[in-house]
Amino acid sequence: MAPKNDLGTKRKLPSRSKDSNSKKLKYEKRFPLPPADEEDSIPEDDDFSDDSGDDGEGEGGAPLNGKKTHKNGDKPKASKDKDGQAGNTFERGQTSRESHQKQKQLAQDRKANKPLADELTRAKKLWERLRRKSHVPKEERVKLVEELFAITTGRMKDFVLKHDAVRVVQTAIKYSTPERRRMIAKELQGTYVLLAESRYAKFLIGKLIVEGDKEVRDLIVPEFYGRVRKLINHPEASWILDDIYRGVASKEQKAILLREWYGPDTFLFRGTGEAEAAPTAELSVILEQDPGKRGPIMKYLLDLTNQLIQKKMTGFTMLHDAMYQYYTNVNAGSEEAKEYMEMIKEDENGDLLKNMAFTKYGARLVCLLLAHGTAKDRKQVLKTLKDTFPLMAADPHGHLIILTVYDTVDDTVLTSKSVILELLGKAEQSEASNIAFLANDPNARLTIRYLLEGASKAVFDGSHAGDLELLKEVWEIRKTTSKKDPETRRKELVAALSPSLLSCIASSPKDLIATSFGCQLVTEALLSCVGDKLEALKAIAATAGGDPDAEPEEGGEESDVLTTSASSLHISKFPYGGRMFKSLIAGGRFDKSSRKIIPCDPPLRFADILYPVIKDNIMPWATGPSSFVVLNLLEAEDFSHGAELRKALKKNKKQLEKAATEETPEQKAAREAAKPNEEPEKGAKKSKKAGPKKERPVGNMGSKLLLEMLS
Repeated sequence: MAPKNDLGTKRKLPSRSKDSNSKKLKYEKRFPLPPADEEDSIPEDDDFSDDSGDDGEGEGGAPLNGKKTHKNGDKPKASKDKDGQAGNTFERGQTSRESHQKQKQLAQDRKANKPLADELTRAKKLWERLRRKSHVPKEERVKLVEELFAITTGRMKDFVLKHDAVRVVQTAIKYSTPERRRMIAKELQGTYVLLAESRYAKFLIGKLIVEGDKEVRDLIVPEFYGRVRKLINHPEASWILDDIYRGVASKEQKAILLREWYGPDTFLFRGTGEAEAAPTAELSVILEQDPGKRGPIMKYLLDLTNQLIQKKMTGFTMLHDAMYQYYTNVNAGSEEAKEYMEMIKEDENGDLLKNMAFTKYGARLVCLLLAHGTAKDRKQVLKTLKDTFPLMAADPHGHLIILTVYDTVDDTVLTSKSVILELLGKAEQSEASNIAFLANDPNARLTIRYLLEGASKAVFDGSHAGDLELLKEVWEIRKTTSKKDPETRRKELVAALSPSLLSCIASSPKDLIATSFGCQLVTEALLSCVGDKLEALKAIAATAGGDPDAEPEEGGEESDVLTTSASSLHISKFPYGGRMFKSLIAGGRFDKSSRKIIPCDPPLRFADILYPVIKDNIMPWATGPSSFVVLNLLEAEDFSHGAELRKALKKNKKQLEKAATEETPEQKAAREAAKPNEEPEKGAKKSKKAGPKKERPVGNMGSKLLLEMLS
């Protein structure tokens, strides 16, 4: 048999387990060592290096300079100079120190060759001296400013466009006269848009506007006309443009700037239909005059606002005003209104809503969104504004949003957790200080007293008349968007507020009654809150203890003039303290229509709580500024110590008669203050039509009425 061909057979390997021994061994690849350089064998004192030429560039080959060649781009090792210090060798043996000095000299030479180099150097030295205001005497400052103006006058445009010289011009504006400021403003005309786009020069515009007058303002603001869309998208110019719009622009200038948000055609034709009428930015008026342009104007306005929202540039007052104009000119419940609501809600970080809460029309827009929105929309707004309500409460515009939340959100549990709990503070220690702040702040006090008193004139005084107008608009809208009865909603919120408020009054009464607003809050809380009020009433009554005529504590030894602290005076010496006790004794609010006191339920019976505290000092009360408190005690129907009080007053009837006839300290001060005004000038003729002068009342009116009741 012929032998098998080895090429035709396949030899099988024996089966092995897959362990480490079955793997092939790997060997590291070793690269061949580089051949030794021939230069290493040449001694340092050899003469070959001297015959190799000047630079070693003649015929190529390895340089024979006694050093090793370096491969792969490696840098040579640092050599040592004569002093033994390490230093890199630069061209022709220069060390790093010498090279840096040479580079510095070259930079200085370049600066010296630039225009106005000497003037700029001198101006900087003057600025370095002037900026340290407390270290420069007034006489020296006047001389420095004069020299500075001598350098910069006629060259302002060259100086302000340099980042290091614009500060010099700002200092010149700071210490200049109004005439010189106007001179600077006129010299810079035509460059304000360029300055606004500069990272440093934009502050110069702010300095001119703050320090300047109306003439300077009227030179600067018109240069921004027609450029609002470009500048509002600029990272630097947008802020200075909004500062001008918010802070210094006149009503007409604001209208012209805001009209540019409606499109170029609206800006070019600024009139309102009358030849001499002032420009208006009210979009409703513009659309009424030209209804055919409604589509392009609304689209242009929506695109521009959406563009800024997408860029996260949402802090501009001008943006909020434009958004308010858009929303108030779409139909409620339409697709446009719903899409606009979604666009605002889609802001991821919620910066848009938070920024809108602190501007006038931004806050009004949020109020309208809450009024027109669904329950889901309102919940989303509350979630976005979380942790911002304490700041909003004290803001002139932000507190309106809190009042609108009270009137529109049907879920009172959500409102109490999201708003009321955040306003009062989550810790018991902070409740007293927070409520004291809410009671005395002119804006924050509305967020508490509105729930207790409603829309009364005592809450909405003249400074907040605009708030009441907006709330009336919200009340009309909520008739179709809210389901819960308004009075039921208010009572549920008062029930959520009551425990914290009564607890604070019981624990810190003196902190709350230290001011007029605090006394008003205490009065309304005790009349309107629900729950056990006994401890709070006792705490307020305890503040009336002590002798009203006792001398107050004097000031410290550090002051030369002894001053009396308001907190050291007795509560009966203050008119607002007497009014608080009178209202609590009456036990209800006065109804103007029926001209009667409507008592609260359950009755307070504060007269019986107060009398044991003040009975030992009843005569100082009856003859002092708060004498009407004693009169109200006698008139109270639920007062059980009337006979005892009458007996004490009759026993000291002479004191009452004296107080009723003698001039009080307040009446004496008023008479002395009016005396200089009553004296006629020499030579002045008396008017025949002038009637007899009214006699000023003399004596304590409360003491007089007490005498009448006792007789």
